[in-house]
Amino acid sequence: MIKPRRILLVEDDSMEAELTLAALEECDLASEVVVARDGEEALDYLHCRNGFAGREIGNPAVMLLDLKLPKLDGIEVLQHIRSNENLKLLPVVVLTSSNHERDVTASYEHGVNAYVVKPVDFGEFVKVIKQLAIFWTVNNEPPPGSLKR
Repeated sequence: MIKPRRILLVEDDSMEAELTLAALEECDLASEVVVARDGEEALDYLHCRNGFAGREIGNPAVMLLDLKLPKLDGIEVLQHIRSNENLKLLPVVVLTSSNHERDVTASYEHGVNAYVVKPVDFGEFVKVIKQLAIFWTVNNEPPPGSLKR
């Protein structure tokens, strides 16, 4: 049996978040998906503070991170993660509608593990999300100790 692993979805657009959640449900991996609506809330989750103070300790298997976010944008979140000893090995996949070269370059310069442009077609979007979820929650071997803190 596959042990469920958490996914942190950081997406401010409620429609995009719902589409991503629907696509993840189709994977039937029984992974817990936590949604953060802005960059600040994502960091609150990762640091178990504010609204997430009582959550189960441990990093998610992967973070799906949008770039255009309120409060702290995706690049700022990524910078924080890569500079924090407890978070620096967390796999981060940028999942965005931007295919601008500057966004792709900035993401990789700040240590993103993958950069995925959201397909416009829902069927293709579901396919991409399924592939991401299966890879990061089933096939990928996380760094030792990275899922616990």
